[in-house]
Amino acid sequence: MVDDKMTEIDLLELLLVLKKRWWMILVAGVLGCIVMVALSIFFIAPKYQSTSQIYVLSKETTLSSLADLQIGSQLTKDYQIMIKSRPVLEEVIEKLGLNINYNQLRSKLKIENPADTRIVVLTVTDQDPENAKEIVNQIAYSSSKYIGDLMEVVPPKIIELGIVPKGKSGPNTKKNGAVGAIFGVMAMCAILIGIDMLDDSIKSEEDVEKYLGLVVLASLPDYRGIKQKKKVRDKDGKQ
Repeated sequence: MVDDKMTEIDLLELLLVLKKRWWMILVAGVLGCIVMVALSIFFIAPKYQSTSQIYVLSKETTLSSLADLQIGSQLTKDYQIMIKSRPVLEEVIEKLGLNINYNQLRSKLKIENPADTRIVVLTVTDQDPENAKEIVNQIAYSSSKYIGDLMEVVPPKIIELGIVPKGKSGPNTKKNGAVGAIFGVMAMCAILIGIDMLDDSIKSEEDVEKYLGLVVLASLPDYRGIKQKKKVRDKDGKQ
């Protein structure tokens, strides 16, 4: 019968195991970082974002009353859904001659409504910076016209058109490198702990007392080590 002590996990021993192999953990972290950075640079296509903004109006008259403000805020939520509707996105695809379907275009579009405003922010992410600008601007034009015709209201006003982005929005090389380093460290720690837990061999007098509950009365020296040292001394003497 295996003693219950054999199944106990000694956290201190596991920490000592990790401490002894600290260099392996460090190497794993560095390799993980290098691999993720390399993937981000050479294998993941860069992405660019362009942003347009539209302003929601509740009616043609001046917006001076509280009721108008509340109606405008409610319409903002409705407009976010309509902007991503099939008719709007299919018109954008047709106008620009895009070789994608409306679901693929929808995945490129992100819509936000800053708190306490009636401004809708449209952001398009694409691998081509020029395409990102053209798409987001056409979505703004098409959605404004569609909403005005459908709801028979003043169309949302475009207050800012997208521009060609100068820098890429992704992938984030630094973030990916950090994630790779963390994953490498965690993976190596898990491997080392797993190897140590699966190794149930007795290596020292302390292991005999701990796992078998026996007291060591005597121990034999390692003659292999003594013979090896003797051979080295004899060899040096002959030289």
